Amino acid sequence: MFHSFFPQPKLFFISAAIWALACVFIWYFVGVGLLTSLGFPPLAEDAQPVGAAFFVAPTNLLFYVFFMVACVLFCSAWHVIARSHPWKLWSVWGSALLIFITYFGVQMDVAINVWRGPFFDLLQNALAGKPGITNEDFYYLLLKFLEIGAVGVVVAVLSAFLINHYVFRWRTAMNNFYMSKWEKLRHIEGASQRVQEDTMRFANILEGLGISLIGAVMTLIVFLPILSGLSHYVTDLPILGAVPNSLVWLALGWSVLGTVLLAVVGIKLPGLNFRNQRVEAAYRKELVYGEDHAERAQPLTVRELFANVQRNYFRMYFHYVYFNFARYSYGQLDAIFIYFVLVPTFVAHKITLGIWQQISTAFGQVANSFQYLVSSWTTIIELLSIQKRLKAFEAAIDDEPLPDIDQRYLDREGGVVHQDG
Repeated sequence: MFHSFFPQPKLFFISAAIWALACVFIWYFVGVGLLTSLGFPPLAEDAQPVGAAFFVAPTNLLFYVFFMVACVLFCSAWHVIARSHPWKLWSVWGSALLIFITYFGVQMDVAINVWRGPFFDLLQNALAGKPGITNEDFYYLLLKFLEIGAVGVVVAVLSAFLINHYVFRWRTAMNNFYMSKWEKLRHIEGASQRVQEDTMRFANILEGLGISLIGAVMTLIVFLPILSGLSHYVTDLPILGAVPNSLVWLALGWSVLGTVLLAVVGIKLPGLNFRNQRVEAAYRKELVYGEDHAERAQPLTVRELFANVQRNYFRMYFHYVYFNFARYSYGQLDAIFIYFVLVPTFVAHKITLGIWQQISTAFGQVANSFQYLVSSWTTIIELLSIQKRLKAFEAAIDDEPLPDIDQRYLDREGGVVHQDG
C-alpha cells in the first residue's frame, strides 16, 4: 500500500513530520524576528491588504520563498536516498507540491477573513445610518472579493488536476506491485476486486484524508495566531469569566470533547464495515462462480450467504443509530456554541459586526481543524476496512499467515470456499 509508492514509508513520513515541525519553529521563532529587524514586520490584523494584494504582501512573499527552500532541501535529500525508486518524482516532489497548494488554499480563507472585517463594518455603519457611505464603498470591497475569488478558481482548478494525477499514480504503483506478485495473491478471496477496486478506493480515500489532515494542520498554524489576537476582544465568558487566549482554549476544548465522544461511540464500526465487505465479497464470489458452473450458486448456499449479508447490515444499522445520534447532536450544539460563549461580549458592545465575522470565521476554521477526526470519522472507518482487506495481500507476499477471517476462505488445496458466516 505504501512501499509501492513511497520510498521507505516509515522513515519518509517521520522525517517529513520532524522537518515540518522544525520549519514551523524556525519561521515563528527565528524568521519572524529576522523579518522584523529587516523592516518586514508581520502583518498586523488591521494592516493586512484586502483583495488579491494580500497574496503578494512582502511578508507572504518571503514566506513562500522560505516554504519552497525548505521543500527543495527535503525533497533533494530524499531524491538522493531514493534514487532507484520508480515513483520518487510523484511521491516525494508531488507530495511537496500538494502541501504547498493546500497551504495556499488556507491562505484563501485568511484573505477572505481579512476582507470580512471592513466589509461587515461598512455594512453595520450603513444600516445604522452613518453619513458619508456611498455605493462606491460597497462596490470597491465587492470587487476585492472577486479578486480573491479569481485567485481561488485558478488554485482550485490546478489543485484538482494535480490531485487526480497524483491519486492515479499511487493506484498505478499499487496495481503494478500487486500484479508482480499475482501468483502468490490469486488464491486470496476477492483478489481481483482488491487489485481493481480496493487499490482505487484506498488511494482516493487516503489522499482525501491526507489532504484534509494537512489542511487542518496548516489552518491551525495560520489561524491560531489570528484567533489568539482576536481573543483580546473577548474578556468575559459564561461561567468561566476572564480567560487569557479564551477563543483558542474554547476551540481546543470543544473540539477534543467532540473527537473523544465520536471515537468512543464509534469504536465498533471499523470492524463491522470490514466484515460487511467480507460477506458481500463471499456472496458476490458465489454468484460469479454460478455463472460458469451449474453446481455453484445453489438456492440453499445463496440463501445462507445472503443471510450473512443481511445479518451484518442489521448489526451496522443498530450501531449507527447511537453513533449518528451522538454525531448529529454534537453538530447541532456546535452550530450555536460560539454564539453561546460570546453572549456577554455581545451584550457589553465590545465588538463590531466586522470583528464578529472575523471571530466567527477564525473560530470555525480552528475548531474544524481540531475536529478533523469528528468530520472524517465515517471516512476513516471505510479506509480501515479497506486497509484490513489489503493487509491480506501484504501477508501473502511476505509469506506470513493470513488474518483469521481470510483463512476461512482457503481449503487444503488453496482453493476458495464460501464464508461460514
